Parts: sequence; structure tokens; C-alpha cells
Amino acid sequence: MTTISQTLRYILQGGPPDTGIPERVRAEIRAREASSERLIGWVQLGLVLFFSLLYAIAPRAEGSAGFNFVPIALAAYFLFTVLRLVLSYRFELPRWYLFVSIGVDMALLVGLIFSFHIQYGQHPTFYLKTPTLMYVFLFIGLRALRFDPRFVLTTGLVAVTGWLGLVFYAVFADMDHMRVTRNYVDYLTGNTILIGAELDKTMVILAVTVILSVALYRGRSMLFEASKDHAAAMDLSRFFSPEVAASITGADTELQAGEGSLRDAAILYADIRSFTSTSATLPPETVLAVLAEYQNLAVDVIVEEGGRVDKFLGDGILATFGAVYPSTTYAADALRAAKRLVETVEREQQRFRDAGWPGQLRIGTAAAAGPVTVGVIGSRERLEFTVIGDAVNCAAKLEDANKSQGTKALTDKATFDLAVAQGHDLPLIEARSDASVQGIKRPVDLVVLAR
Repeated sequence: MTTISQTLRYILQGGPPDTGIPERVRAEIRAREASSERLIGWVQLGLVLFFSLLYAIAPRAEGSAGFNFVPIALAAYFLFTVLRLVLSYRFELPRWYLFVSIGVDMALLVGLIFSFHIQYGQHPTFYLKTPTLMYVFLFIGLRALRFDPRFVLTTGLVAVTGWLGLVFYAVFADMDHMRVTRNYVDYLTGNTILIGAELDKTMVILAVTVILSVALYRGRSMLFEASKDHAAAMDLSRFFSPEVAASITGADTELQAGEGSLRDAAILYADIRSFTSTSATLPPETVLAVLAEYQNLAVDVIVEEGGRVDKFLGDGILATFGAVYPSTTYAADALRAAKRLVETVEREQQRFRDAGWPGQLRIGTAAAAGPVTVGVIGSRERLEFTVIGDAVNCAAKLEDANKSQGTKALTDKATFDLAVAQGHDLPLIEARSDASVQGIKRPVDLVVLAR
């Protein structure tokens, strides 16, 4: 019983509560609802124009003796629909207005049905057999476009109320000549009322309303979850490269630690010189402002050269080329990015001074290529998408070697030769054979990319 009452309460509230949903997600949901209201307005306008055209070209039903209310009803509904559509583009329609519009829809429909017995000079029981009642389901279906069960439920209940009002009026309009019958033939061929038939119509309207409301309640729950997942995916894409984010959110199965693949790739490592000692003398907001300027600049250069940032390591940046997706020029792209990054930072010194960095901001970069494992590491509760391999370690050590070598960008000869084979056309600045690099046991043939 608790679950049933909770479900009913949620339906009356328009779905599950949005507690715990971030405001930006709620704003996205409201934007989708506003878009749905505009869609409903356009569909309504299309319907009224279609029925107006149909009314204008179709042969008139014979037997009409009284005043014809159909043109007035179509004109009134057209004007109301246009007004509602215009307002929906100017601001978000308040809920009270939407409920009023439901009342107007049903009032026009019920009024039109009521007018038939006047138009054709018949007893009120005459209008109970009109097929125009079927339009009720169009109005109910239209409200389902908003994915809010309250409006479907309201539309259905107002429709039932209006129809029952018509039935009661027909029953009690002429008490001297009671028109209620239990004969189905009399009901179909004469101006009589079959209570069971009217109850059937009422129950069908109610059943459709309830079924759609429950379906929309479930759909709205999924809308909330989908909106949260979409927001999470958008946030995720800011923490990972687009390809990595897509591989995580689009995985057929839940990612587990230990999943990965081996690829030939290049790794670029970049680091700001004397960042720790200098930042200790600066306010935290200045440090973060400088970092933001540098990282925005660095990411632009790396992405433009075909790389993807794997992670930010304080003032350090680890980027990959050909690791997230295969590339035939990964080594050439990495060397080009390393050299260009140094040149760009030197050219944009005013940008860092404006952010509050004292003196000149200097960086060191290095790149190394080789087989790397691309995949997921961590525990069941905390996962990380990363690259592992000798090239990663080599790039970090080579970057650190810039300090002892007096350079700004380094690579090893094997990576340089591979880059040349892949189309790298930058001139060789300097080669240093059998250099000692701390952290690498064997001597390394170094190639200077920038001094």
C-alpha cells in the first residue's frame, strides 16, 4: 500500500521528486518541458488548420436546421492556440496557465458537442452518439508530449467531467419523456440513452488516461535519470578526451579494472620550471589563474596537433598521441606539439604576466614513442583511465633531463627517426649521443627539439 500511495503521490506531483538533482539538471529538464509545450502548440495549430480545411472542403452533413457553432469553435480554438504558441516563445508558460488551457480545450470540445442537438433540432440525447467525442483522445495524447503525468491526468479527468455533464443534462433535460432505455437497438436507432454505453465511453477515457499517466510517470523517472546521466557525461568529457569519455559512457558492459589494449603511441610530458618555489610566494588565486592560462594554451596546442590530454599533474601535463585512437603519425605529431608548445609559451608571456606570474614562465617538454597499454586501472570503487608503458616513463625522465641538458624540449633518437619516417620535417637542431639520463639505466641518444 505504501508503494501504491507513493506512486499516486508522485503522479499528482508530476513524477518522482527532483531532490538530489543539481539545479543545472533541473534547468535542462525545464528547458525540455518548455520545448515540449511549443511542440504541443504547433501540433494543436496543425490540427485546427487541418480540421478547418477539412470542414471547408468536405460536403456538409444534411439535416441541419439550427445555428452552426462549428466555425465559431474552430475560430476560437485557432486564436487561443496562436496566443498560447506565441506566449510559449516569449517565456516559460506557468503551470496554472497550462491547466487553464486544458480547461479551455475541453470547454470548446464539450461546447461543440453540446451544440449539435441545437444545430440539428434534436433532443440532447442526440449529441451522445457524435463521433466528435473521439477528439478527446487527441487532447489527452497531446499532453503526453510533455512527459508530465499531471497534465494527462488533468485532461482525462476534465474530459470525463465534461462528458458526464453532457450525459446528465441529456438524462434530466426532459423528465416528462424519459429517454433512458435498456434496448440496444432503440439506443442505436433513436434518441435514447443507454447508461451502459455511456459508462463504457467514460471508462475508456479513464483507462486511457490512467495508462498514459502511469507510463509517463515511468518515462519521467527515466527522463530524470537520463538528464543526470547526460550532465554527468558532459562533465566527464571535460575530465577526459571526447574519445575516452565516449568509450566509457558507450561501453556495452561495466568497465572493470584490468581492461585495456596495447597500442603504438607517443607520450608528451610538459612541466613548468620552478613552479613550486614561485607559487609559494603567490596568493592561491593567482597560482590557479596562471595555471588556467597555461593549461588552456597547452591543451589547445596538443589537441590541434592531434593529441589528447591524459591527465594534469599539478603544473605538469601528460598527453598521448595515438593512444586513445590509432594514428599513423603519432610520433611526428608529438614532436611537433612539443616544439610548438615551447614556442607558444614564449610568445604568450604577457598573458601569464597579466594573470600575476612574476618574471618569465618557462616550461620543459619531452616526447617518447613506443608500445603502451591503454586501459582501466584501480579498484572496484575507484577507476582511472590511463596509459602505461616504457614510453610514459621515458617521456617523464627526458623532460626532467631538460634541466641538466640546458634544453627546453627533448626526445630520443629512436622516436625522432620514427617521426621522420611518419613525415616529421622539422630540422634536427642537435643530437647528443650516449647521454646519461637520471632514472634510465642505459645511455640515451638524445635529440634536442628546442633550446
